[in-house]
Amino acid sequence: MRSDQELFREIKGGGVTAARGFVANALCCGIKNPKATRLDLALVYSTRPTTSAGTFTSNRVKAACVRVSREHLRRADLRAVVVNSGNANACTGRDGMRVARKECRLVAQELGLQEREVGVCSTGVIGLPMPMVRIEPRFQELCRDLSAKKGHDVASAIITSDTCEKEIAVRFSVGGKEVRIGSCCKGAGMISPNMATMICLICTDAQVSRADLQSLVGECVNSSFNRITIDGDMSTNDTCIVLANGASGVKLTPGRPGWKTFCAALQHVMLQQAWRIVRDGERITKFITVRVVGAPSVAEARAIARGVANSSLVKSSWNGGDPNWGRIIHAVGYSGKRVREERVDIDIAGLPACRGGMQADTPSDDLRARVQAESFEIRIDLNLGSSEYTVYTTDLSPEYVDFNRSEYAYWNQAKQDGLTR
Repeated sequence: MRSDQELFREIKGGGVTAARGFVANALCCGIKNPKATRLDLALVYSTRPTTSAGTFTSNRVKAACVRVSREHLRRADLRAVVVNSGNANACTGRDGMRVARKECRLVAQELGLQEREVGVCSTGVIGLPMPMVRIEPRFQELCRDLSAKKGHDVASAIITSDTCEKEIAVRFSVGGKEVRIGSCCKGAGMISPNMATMICLICTDAQVSRADLQSLVGECVNSSFNRITIDGDMSTNDTCIVLANGASGVKLTPGRPGWKTFCAALQHVMLQQAWRIVRDGERITKFITVRVVGAPSVAEARAIARGVANSSLVKSSWNGGDPNWGRIIHAVGYSGKRVREERVDIDIAGLPACRGGMQADTPSDDLRARVQAESFEIRIDLNLGSSEYTVYTTDLSPEYVDFNRSEYAYWNQAKQDGLTR
């Protein structure tokens, strides 16, 4: 019997507008720098009615765009999402809320929608007002030059410290009809569950009920975006929005033909995007899988895996190519979860490093050779139960610190714009 993943295929060069009935546009507004030429304002729109679902940051400090998009999703289904990079519109008070609502209203007026049918996402520097003097005049053009061929432009417009666009699309057949799922996302720094610092837009031409879609999106996010961490920092703007417009003519419901494949395909899209975010982490050099097994509960396995994945000491040793299992077991121990030191086994890159809480017999040179690789797995067996959890993470480099030392240039530009003192 074929696996679920064998039932769908990736679409070469596909992105957020790969699914039928979705169009997009992106422009340069100079949001962060009026002299810049890079795209920084984008729009994705369904030409047909949709059902929609979303998940957002669990940070108690939430950007205006998150608050407005959540409010709109509770009241209606979204047919359009406007996204900007360069300014997070976070911690901007009532003015920030007015700006986020105005962006939705401007799009709605141009496309003949209700304001509540438009979502808004922002990413960039926190704490500065949005330079609407450069953005607002461009909305008419943004909404009028929409095309299914501009999905890649959207992927380019939403990135900030990313080094590359992150796109993926898949297709599969149900009853002789093809269903497509397309996505673009951004994320490279300030990455930690729940919801990493990221924006992810996913569009599908399947017909799915609102309740089924929201339930599935929650499950897929929990096993993908909520399992990644780069630096342990959680943003104010994290958003994942999924739109389904039914343009394929295929209706999908749990227990019916095509549903399991759809679930597997959506999970694949999110997990691939999550991995891309980690691999593109700000100045990272290694992609690490931290797998905790033999735990008394999933919650305890999760806490331990995240503790190891976020440890600055552990991550620094990975950057230096040092197979230091002592740092790993100390992070296991301070997690506050049930641990019996004498039962802990740790494998590094497939080789035993610790057995029963003590040094294993593997030669240190063999371990050191394995961790020079760009990607490897840390497996921690607590030997206390049957639960497990996996987190995807990175090393911590001196270049990461240097990259994140200052955002002064943008604050200086904001001062010139009269947005701050």
